[in-house]
Order: sequence, then structure tokens, then C-alpha cells
Amino acid sequence: MPLSIVKGLRPIAAALFGLTLSASLASAQTFGLATMPPGTLSHTTASAIAKVLKEKGGLNVLVQPTAGESTLIPLVARGEADIGIANIFEMEEAKAKHPELRLIGSLHSLRGAFWVRKDSTMRTTADLKGKRVVMGFSAMRTIDPMIKALLATGGLTEADVKPVLVPNVVRGAEDFASGAADMFFFAFGAPKVREVDASVGGIRALEIPQGGIAAAQKIVPQGYLTPAAPNPFFIGVEKPMEVYTWDNMIFTNNKVKDEVIVKIIETMEANKPDLIVVQPALRDFSANKLYKAYDLPYHPGALKYFKDKKYEALAVK
Repeated sequence: MPLSIVKGLRPIAAALFGLTLSASLASAQTFGLATMPPGTLSHTTASAIAKVLKEKGGLNVLVQPTAGESTLIPLVARGEADIGIANIFEMEEAKAKHPELRLIGSLHSLRGAFWVRKDSTMRTTADLKGKRVVMGFSAMRTIDPMIKALLATGGLTEADVKPVLVPNVVRGAEDFASGAADMFFFAFGAPKVREVDASVGGIRALEIPQGGIAAAQKIVPQGYLTPAAPNPFFIGVEKPMEVYTWDNMIFTNNKVKDEVIVKIIETMEANKPDLIVVQPALRDFSANKLYKAYDLPYHPGALKYFKDKKYEALAVK
């Protein structure tokens, strides 16, 4: 081969080598995805994302279960995990203490309820007066205000019930199943909800009384109502009703490279059907819905993706 052609090929070969090396480094690096314990909706969401990023994006992502969101957020802030999943209440609570945190965006809505046994006479949150209610949530600090907000929809306060202190929602569900509590709180779509439903012979989601959300929003302004109807996802919903709703976020820290965040979003967007197979709640997901006007800093990689796609920040409900 003539020397001139060889010299001409050198820049191309160098570029290809650089791309190959970059790809090799990305696949060689392990990225930790911190999330809630097994049995929770967020753990299933994390499992779906890790599977797709590994199989479709070439990113070696490992799910790191923790006791709860109050535990996992500092792990991501310190760089002991690269990505995390937590609800918007926890993220807003953590922003002052952990300025290293950066949003990737809003993954999907979380819809939750108070559940009681199906053979109970309780129908609405107001019927919990004098009952044993799970509270505390030492590993999930923002759940306790949500419990109080939901009690307020029925005109109740902590003084009107008998608190059963638990560290997280999984323990709350287990205490309910064992008979130590009269209700439990969880997100729809979580495996633990199906497990409890089967173990106690059926559960019922308590209805929020008409106009009750106004009282709840005085305690937790970010919560809102969305419609639900009887189907396999909305276990315990016996008739069309509105259920308590809030946003579940995916986030990172300021040490993760921009190209990694772009790759994460691109891969999830391109492989949404594969996400849904594992986690049906990710039907809500889309790249443009990631970007909401929360008063929290977004990662530069996410902002680059949104700018390139000409996505504007969506209003927060």
C-alpha cells in the first residue's frame, strides 16, 4: 500500500481506536443504581432500567437496594452510587443538605393509597379514626408527612389514630399482614401489594373524601389526585375513584459525566417497550416528560439532551 494512503488512514484509525476505547471503558465501568428494598415499586423500576441499560446501552448498571430513600440519597450524593431513584418529596428535602445532587428527571407518577382488609367495614380515610396506623418511617422521612396529609383528607390528625412506628413501607405492609396494624401505605404496582393482597384474602384501597385533597396540600403541597379504575394494576380499587399521586425521580450527582447521562436517557427512550415489560408503571415515561420545572438543579448532560431535542420544562402539577 502506498505510504500516502497509509498516512491518510492513520487519523481514521486513531478515531476508530478512540471510539472503541471509549466504548470499552463505558462497558467496563460499573454504575450503581441505588433504590428501595425488593418488593417496592421503585426496586422494580430500577431493575427494569438496569436491564435495559446493560442489554441495550452497553452500560454495566447494578441495582443497589437500600433501606429507603433517606438512606440512598446520601449514597448518590457521596458518589457511592452513581444513580438513584427517589420520590420528589425526598429530593426536595435533601437539596440543601446535598448540593452535589443533580436531577435526570421525572420517571413516572407514583400513585399510593391506604389499604385495609377487604372484609373490613372501612371505606374512606375518615374511617381510620381510632385505628392502628403505620407512621414514623425513619428510613423514608418524607413518607410520614404524606401519611399525615392523607389522614387530613378524612379530617383526621395523628391524635385521632393509634400510631404504629415502622422504618419503611415494606415493614408497614408486613405489620399489617401480621395483624399488628389496621392499614398500610404503599404505591400501586409494587409486588409487595400483590403479596399482601394474596396473604390476607384481599385488600381495599380507602377512598379520599370529596374535597379532602385541599387539607392534604396544606401539609404536602406537591401531592395531587389522578383517576383510578378497577384493574390488575390498581389492586383494591373497587370503583372509579381518585388516588393520591406524586412524582418518582431519577437522579445522579455532579461527578457523573455528561455523556453517561445522555446515554442513559437515549437508551431508555429508544427501548421503552422493554422497560414496560418489567415495570408497567414506566408507561408514563418519556424523555420529554423527564423535564419538569422543579426548583432543583438538573445534570448538565440531561439539560444538553433536552436542549438538543428542544424540550421545554413542563409545569409541575
